[in-house]
Amino acid sequence: MKQKLSPSFPIVSFTHMSVKYRDQLALQDINGHINSGSLTAILGPNGGGKSTLLKTLSGFLKPFRGSVKYQGINARQIAYLPQQADIDRSFPLTVREVVAMGLTQERGFLGDLEGIYEKNIREALAQVGLTQHFNRSLHTLSGGQFQRALFARLSIQKSDLILLDEPFSAIDHATIEDLMKLVLNWHQGGKTILIVTHDLELIKRYFPETLLLAKKVIAWGSTSEVLTLDNLRKAKKLSCDWENRLELEPDEFLTTL
Repeated sequence: MKQKLSPSFPIVSFTHMSVKYRDQLALQDINGHINSGSLTAILGPNGGGKSTLLKTLSGFLKPFRGSVKYQGINARQIAYLPQQADIDRSFPLTVREVVAMGLTQERGFLGDLEGIYEKNIREALAQVGLTQHFNRSLHTLSGGQFQRALFARLSIQKSDLILLDEPFSAIDHATIEDLMKLVLNWHQGGKTILIVTHDLELIKRYFPETLLLAKKVIAWGSTSEVLTLDNLRKAKKLSCDWENRLELEPDEFLTTL
């Protein structure tokens, strides 16, 4: 069941925000806000700026025009999970050590993991069904197990704003359902969550709000109002228009829109 929207206030606001990524215009003239306690799906064509938006929110990228402003949160209260393809799984770490990274802001990189911290790690792993994998090496995990471990890390990070970039890509249905249950628990606990996903059925089933993005905002609001055939066609057409103009310099491209 989709969660009901509750009264809230904007914790992130965009004002005419444009962002470049690798010298190409990735987001143009984004306006709007993210409410505290909201659960939002970010949908759009490949190359539409979805990952760029999360990287900007997490501070990895900066706008070159306009602004993004935060209210009531700071960088330490933002958790960002990139796509699996962007994460090096060959690093010699155990599942326990990966999950413990979620505690670094609280205990530091060299803090003791005994006592309450060890208990928190075990509880987080139990939530994602990885209790028996406590000391396994990261590179021995399946894609689904690896994603469960990353979600366990997020669950002990105690962040107010959670950004997930295609967390359900290339994992089995049972894992998706288990992880969505955890996401819904976070949401019910007052977390603000944005998730990039291409799964329309998942969005319709669980997400009260959707942002449809094709480098520009096509629609943003109630999922039932955003996910219309007309809006999806607009996103596809705009994406094709942008691809046809990639040979232009970003500033020249702006003048053609």
